[in-house]
Amino acid sequence: MSYNASESTTEYPATRVRLATNARLESFAAAFERAVPALAGEDTLARLSTDGDWSGFLRHLRSESSSGFVRLWSWRPGDVMRYAGSRTPSILWLIAHHGIAARLFRHDPGTMLYSPIRIEAHGSPEAGTVLSFEVPSARLRGFGVNKVTQAGAELDRALGDLLEDLGVPRPTVLRR
Repeated sequence: MSYNASESTTEYPATRVRLATNARLESFAAAFERAVPALAGEDTLARLSTDGDWSGFLRHLRSESSSGFVRLWSWRPGDVMRYAGSRTPSILWLIAHHGIAARLFRHDPGTMLYSPIRIEAHGSPEAGTVLSFEVPSARLRGFGVNKVTQAGAELDRALGDLLEDLGVPRPTVLRR
């Protein structure tokens, strides 16, 4: 079977932030995972399908995470890459802010490519921990929808707030 398809491409700028901190990786990771708790996906879906209370769901998330972010996924690629000869410990997180994500999805479901934020942290002998991520608004601006751009700026602010809560200075590109 084959399908007809129309194609479009959009080029957009991306802005990656790299923060070198003096925090030890394991200490930073523990603080990050306390501040951004894991979302129990199956429990969440079961609860929402039972009561359908989206506002209650968001209130519950805020009670568990003052930043509004939850961890959707995490992985330690350094555990695998050591077999390729690397000794650098690394952690990768995928985090979401469901309150903002819901507005993005309403305007264009394709924004879900960029709404969960990927954050990578790795150990560095010089700096302790290096933290990297892409600025959410830079990617979301490419949709050309004002409400999506505004939500991207909200994600920037929320991410900056989270970093400050973790004791990391807010990066310049997240200051608005």
